[in-house]
Amino acid sequence: MKKKLSCYIIDDEHLAQKILEKYVAKVSFLEHKGSFESPLEAVDQMDIDKPDLLFLDINMPDLDGLSFIPMLNPKPKIILTTAYDQYALKAFDLEVKDYLLKPISFERFYKGVLRIYQELNPQHQPELVEANVVPKNEQEYVFIKAGTRIQKIDIRDILFIEGMKDYLRIHTNKEKIMTLMSFAKIQELLPDRKIVRVHKSFMVAIDKIDHIEKNRIRIADQIIPISSTYADTFYKVLKDFKD
Repeated sequence: MKKKLSCYIIDDEHLAQKILEKYVAKVSFLEHKGSFESPLEAVDQMDIDKPDLLFLDINMPDLDGLSFIPMLNPKPKIILTTAYDQYALKAFDLEVKDYLLKPISFERFYKGVLRIYQELNPQHQPELVEANVVPKNEQEYVFIKAGTRIQKIDIRDILFIEGMKDYLRIHTNKEKIMTLMSFAKIQELLPDRKIVRVHKSFMVAIDKIDHIEKNRIRIADQIIPISSTYADTFYKVLKDFKD
């Protein structure tokens, strides 16, 4: 039987609580365990229940969400829910899983929780709960930590991604962006089967390929090798993409 993710909601706005409770109820792999108006109200019960996932507001009386996160042990997966975007950089430093800006649409909510569920349960692929949910393959942008800023990147602009030791260089048709991130981590964020690993040092955007010859890909003015490790998967994705 598939394990549900137990969830807590901490938000001092009653309406925000109710919206998140409604969203959680619509998702088959989530289980609502409690809602609280402040971290201080929730902390004792969290020690007992040890929830898998915490929806956490930032600006709250007595103790704000960002100050609460370092106190958590064990720490659940955390999705911040806030009306303010200026805390995004600090949130990434605290390793939160997602940052949802109010008003939160169900589509955006679902993409965030689905990514966490798939990370914890890679063997399971839950069905989309509504026809109007935006699948990961149709998302339009991602946020990447680049130095001291959080960079919004339009997925349609990505040409290829190059590994450089501990960093990745994301080549777009507008600029090159350096980020301290692994290929495994960025693959969690990007649409499946659109931007694909072809080499230990490269991922490519399928729709940006100019041509392929002798296991070498041409994108813009760059020649990218296809290694034997990734060749079978890449050509299968390419076939499915064409079909």
